Amino acid sequence: MLSAKSLFQEILDDDESFRLFCSIAASGESQGGWENGRIAALVPESERDLAPKVARHGADEDKHGRIFHALMKKRGLRPVPVPAEADYTMLLERHGIGLAHDQLKRDEPLSVHDVVTYLAHSRVTEQRASEQMEMLRKYFAQHPDIGRAVKMISKDEDNHLAYCHEELLRFAYAGHGRTIQRILRECALAEIAVYRDVSLAVMDHMGRILGWPRAKSAVLAAGIHAVYAYERLGGWRRMVSLEMPERRDALGGPATTSVEFA
Repeated sequence: MLSAKSLFQEILDDDESFRLFCSIAASGESQGGWENGRIAALVPESERDLAPKVARHGADEDKHGRIFHALMKKRGLRPVPVPAEADYTMLLERHGIGLAHDQLKRDEPLSVHDVVTYLAHSRVTEQRASEQMEMLRKYFAQHPDIGRAVKMISKDEDNHLAYCHEELLRFAYAGHGRTIQRILRECALAEIAVYRDVSLAVMDHMGRILGWPRAKSAVLAAGIHAVYAYERLGGWRRMVSLEMPERRDALGGPATTSVEFA
């Protein structure tokens, strides 16, 4: 039976597909770490209290990248280049979502609007990350090779999502509510299209590595398109709602380490 668990198990069991999966994940996390690090350095004076939390977010993302590299190293694997069509982070930037890398490379302070844009973009993408890691935690939390990594990363992603909710609500109460909702909607609609395209590209590469028959690849592609149709019709709304999280100040304090994976 074709299921999310059996599909990922198949990817996990093969060295080449596992290497591609971890390489894609590590690249995205490392890119997120760099972006958050730059944003932490450039937040305006009026929002300097936010800088340590943004830096903590970046440190977590860097840690996740190291974990995925360590998982490959444990199996004697080296990372491979990420196919351009499977580079989720860069495709989002090309769609104008979030803050452009050209802007982050300049040593010019961000505006409050820039910070709101960053948080709205993060709220959408962290929703996706939290859901994906929740799925992996459900099926592989006890796996001898990846279980500990899955649980650690899943907890971090939940914290990132809680932080985005809390900070966006703070800005909404300060009068930025309409701007936040507009940016969230734009980000969500762009993200679901990018996620569809990246999912199709990744499944195409996995299919060639694992030798999937055309019928299996067609079923998976149809499923990806069905998810996009659901999200386009209204599923995207889960990415734009805001509510105060149960855990407040989720990114207060230092980041946890990944020493056990080094």
